[in-house]
Amino acid sequence: MEAEKRIKELREKINDADYKYYVLAEPDIDDYKYDLMMKELEELEEKYPQYKTFESPTQRVSGEPTKKFEVVEHKTPMLSLSNSYNFDELTDFDRRISSLLEQKEYEYVCELKFDGVAVSLIYENGKFIRGATRGDGTKGDNITQNLRTIKSLPLSVKPDFSSEKVQNFEVRGEVIINKEDFLKINEEQEIKGEKLFANARNTAAGTLKLKDSKIVAARPLTLFTYYFSTEDLKLDSHYKNLQYLKEMRFPVSKYCKKVKDIEEVKKYCNEIELIRDELPYEIDGVVVKIDSLRQQDLLGSVSKSPRWAIAYKFKAKEKITKILNVTCQVGRLGTITPVAELEPVFLSGSKISRATLHNFDEIRRKDIRTGDYVKIEKGGEVIPKVVEVIKEKRPDFSKDNSRIYTPPEKCPVCNTKLENPDDEVNYYCPNYFCPAQVKGRIEHFVFRDAMEIEGLGESIIETFLNKGYIKDFADLYELKKYRNELIELERFGEKSINNILTSIENSKQKPFDKVLYAIGIRHVGSRIAKILSQHFDSIGKLASATEDEISNIYEIGPKIAHSIISFFKEEKNLKIIRKLKLAGLNLSVVSTLQKEKAPDNLKIKGKIFVLTGALEKYTRQKATEMIEKLGGRVSSSVSKKTNYVLAGSDSGSKLEKAKKLSIRIINEEEFEKLISG
Repeated sequence: MEAEKRIKELREKINDADYKYYVLAEPDIDDYKYDLMMKELEELEEKYPQYKTFESPTQRVSGEPTKKFEVVEHKTPMLSLSNSYNFDELTDFDRRISSLLEQKEYEYVCELKFDGVAVSLIYENGKFIRGATRGDGTKGDNITQNLRTIKSLPLSVKPDFSSEKVQNFEVRGEVIINKEDFLKINEEQEIKGEKLFANARNTAAGTLKLKDSKIVAARPLTLFTYYFSTEDLKLDSHYKNLQYLKEMRFPVSKYCKKVKDIEEVKKYCNEIELIRDELPYEIDGVVVKIDSLRQQDLLGSVSKSPRWAIAYKFKAKEKITKILNVTCQVGRLGTITPVAELEPVFLSGSKISRATLHNFDEIRRKDIRTGDYVKIEKGGEVIPKVVEVIKEKRPDFSKDNSRIYTPPEKCPVCNTKLENPDDEVNYYCPNYFCPAQVKGRIEHFVFRDAMEIEGLGESIIETFLNKGYIKDFADLYELKKYRNELIELERFGEKSINNILTSIENSKQKPFDKVLYAIGIRHVGSRIAKILSQHFDSIGKLASATEDEISNIYEIGPKIAHSIISFFKEEKNLKIIRKLKLAGLNLSVVSTLQKEKAPDNLKIKGKIFVLTGALEKYTRQKATEMIEKLGGRVSSSVSKKTNYVLAGSDSGSKLEKAKKLSIRIINEEEFEKLISG
């Protein structure tokens, strides 16, 4: 009884500390005291497991990595907002509202438009049970495990926050990463030699879709909420709902404001735009909503947008800087892209020192010259681009032709003469073995939407190429031969190399359409690869198809068909495909299905496995898949019915229980022997 009381007391203190630190930004205890409380709570819950609950702060990161995100349906659609870009459009919006409400009185609520990821949070009996992305508005991905890692998100709330008892409800909000935290993430990426993230919003979105919540927990995600719905309480005002959320200790922006009319809305928009750069997070506008929920219902929605709300978008942030030089990048398909090297300038949460110039026609059209002062902005708040040249700052620009940029004749990487097809604005390097193209093709191959090989960042691929361990992406499947040499490389180690090799091995399970997309045929994106795999169930059939057979497929025209035919005419491409076939990749729909129907293994079929501790050669997900494909079953707890316990390093109570019950304990080497039959 004393233990239960202390556990409850510690949980309340830790939750209170989290609220003050992550929501109010007013911490009242230091990190040392917080860590001591958390450690004591963990020890008590381990000693008295009957008191361990899912909403305990110790359980924010728990469970195994997610194999696949379940798709869930939203009870009420998550609508997208119509946009306005000037005050005239806001006036038109107000005129429509007034007309639809037949001149009745109404008020607005103004909120910040966060540049983040919209999520839905479901609570039952006051406990957080499910969280999902917006998805297509009606269905989204179940990302509950990842959302639980956000410390500003309450795992449970007290039902007596008001005079009414609220047990079951939905909250919606935006997951973001603060500017300062985003800069730190990119600093760490730079130190590791990894590719920098484009912006905070994309980083937050990518983090929420990671399959391992332990990795998510290491990222500084935070949350702001702006929607509350329940059947336990009669609701009449959106602004009151925001107050309810605050009472329940949900993070709500302090800048939310109720105003009387559209003129006050405009005044609010001007005020927020003035302080936009001073905010600790990125916003791209203001959201304007009718306050009365009854009036919201009367107004309804049109298509996928509510009539009772609109987003006022701020103009994209701009800065003026100087072009120091124009260089060229070589893409994986040989495309030459001019890039402006700039005097570094801070814009939209990141330091900008380069901006794309798209192609050489764009340079001519905008009359861009080395040494020019230019206005740059982030297109869609993501990709830096040159908007215009400030010609007043160019000295005597009418006579200055010495800095006019002309396209290079040769590839800046391999010195091969460039080609410029008659029907295209782009220049291309025709050398398939150009180092930049080779590296780009490998980066594309390991990409998440392709073969999803984790751990192979830009700098690691470059190291493996420079050392001669790989010459193309098919060579990745031979890397295991160099395992010992790879471990000895600087900045590497046994664990990181084992993880990379495991991920490479796991990628062999990817279906035919993913492989087809990964090999990088020009104009064949992930969607086209899917369509092709449905019409040609093997790479052999696709390779032998005629141009007419391919171009007659719906959504695939002559340009794509010609590109596919050209690809399969090249012996170097056929050689890589033969290597992929030898490595065991799915080069047909049939082989994918056959792999799912593994032969019976009598040592595993019908047997129950428990996995414990840290495995080196396999992820738990991979080991589970292998057991299940061979007819076995994986359980989370040890019992008399358990047949095998696969134990890695740092195994805990499950291993001890297995010993007491005299259950067979195996290591990874013994597991491999069992798998092989």
